[in-house]
Amino acid sequence: MSDPGQLGQRILARQLDEQISAGFEVGRRLRVLDVGLGRGVQALRLARAGHRVTGLQSDPDLRELFEKDLAEEPEGIRERVRLVAGGSEDTGAHFLPGTFDVVLCHDGLIQARDPGITLAGLARVLDAGGLLSLLIRNDAALAMHPGRSGDWDAALAALDFPERTGSALRLETLTRGLAGIGTPLRQWYGVGIFGSDDCPAEEEKADRMLAAEERAGRSDPYRSVAAMLHVCGARGGAG
Repeated sequence: MSDPGQLGQRILARQLDEQISAGFEVGRRLRVLDVGLGRGVQALRLARAGHRVTGLQSDPDLRELFEKDLAEEPEGIRERVRLVAGGSEDTGAHFLPGTFDVVLCHDGLIQARDPGITLAGLARVLDAGGLLSLLIRNDAALAMHPGRSGDWDAALAALDFPERTGSALRLETLTRGLAGIGTPLRQWYGVGIFGSDDCPAEEEKADRMLAAEERAGRSDPYRSVAAMLHVCGARGGAG
């Protein structure tokens, strides 16, 4: 999956904070696992907010980049972050069941050899009442971007993609999967609806763009045609 970009990360942060506020008491310091954390935008943001964060990353180059970014943070933030070498399918090898309050998988599920097994592994390390936050490519709307840009061959190929591949990560399939592992869907959002990855330099224009993306990301039919879907499940049981 491609990085959601500056605007996408800001939208993702707002959606994630909304789900954390809905699921946990104010001021609680959470145990967070970020699986396939990439550059760790959300991991660092949550660590700055006082949460204890573990990052799981298989790519040594990305681990090195994250470590460089982490080294620039104050000591108190660095102490709240741990980096572990491993991929999205390795959670069971590294962590005991119920270890985390929040599990993020914003770049790992689509790369997994077996998304169903990987999803079950993510839920396994989530404590009762915990939040599972997934970011997936929206296979049902792959034709939107090439269609808007006039690339009709790519648009036609994208229209055939879900039927040709039987994507396991369509929203309907993922919703059934979440229910089956005891982490039923709580909310889903669209990310990247209007096709821009970067915020404008002008603060007022950036705020209006952010407001439009955020409103559309929680509204039908707009969220259904987003480039990515942010899917949030809640682990059964009291937190």
